[in-house]
Amino acid sequence: MKLFCSTIAFALGSLSFQVSAAGSPQAELKQFVDGVDALQADFSQVQTDERGKQISSSTGHMWLSRPGRFRWAYRTPYQQLMVCDGRKIWLYDPDLAQVTVRSAGEALQGTPAALLSQRAALSDQFTLEDAGSEGAAQGVRLKPKTTDSDFKSITLWLIDGVPSRMQFLDHLGGSTNVMFSKVEANQKIDDKQFRFDPPKGVEVVDATAPAK
Repeated sequence: MKLFCSTIAFALGSLSFQVSAAGSPQAELKQFVDGVDALQADFSQVQTDERGKQISSSTGHMWLSRPGRFRWAYRTPYQQLMVCDGRKIWLYDPDLAQVTVRSAGEALQGTPAALLSQRAALSDQFTLEDAGSEGAAQGVRLKPKTTDSDFKSITLWLIDGVPSRMQFLDHLGGSTNVMFSKVEANQKIDDKQFRFDPPKGVEVVDATAPAK
């Protein structure tokens, strides 16, 4: 199942790194981690290969509520849905009429979805660098300290502590860019957005069920 969760599928948990001067990219990141409990936005996603050739593009809407809950809904070019209640994650593909259920910790560890939805010690997992600015947006680059990460680096651009763009560079030179628009921070989100009941008639593959 081709879902951004496996490649976004975003570790802003209890942040514990030292922040430099106010207004710096690190300060913007801390503002996002400490100050944003809920977020929703439209997104557009473009993936390119190592030569800069576009491989895919998609659009949709995302909701998140910290810690650990989110809903990532693709609208184009086809519908797909990822819902996480903090413990389990449901990956729903209407075209395949299939739902895959996995443990959120296992499915999202070290991924962009964990990066946006949780609260973790970033200084333990990443080296933080100033990535410059894009207009009003301040950029901070996160480089994994481990060698087994799926990404070479993750760059997050923020305006007043709210994300406007994310870029993920893989080890082969490819990249995934995610642009956010119509962003609403700290607005109440109905809890039902973070629950998922499989539609009747779909196949459910539950990787969390005990082995028989």
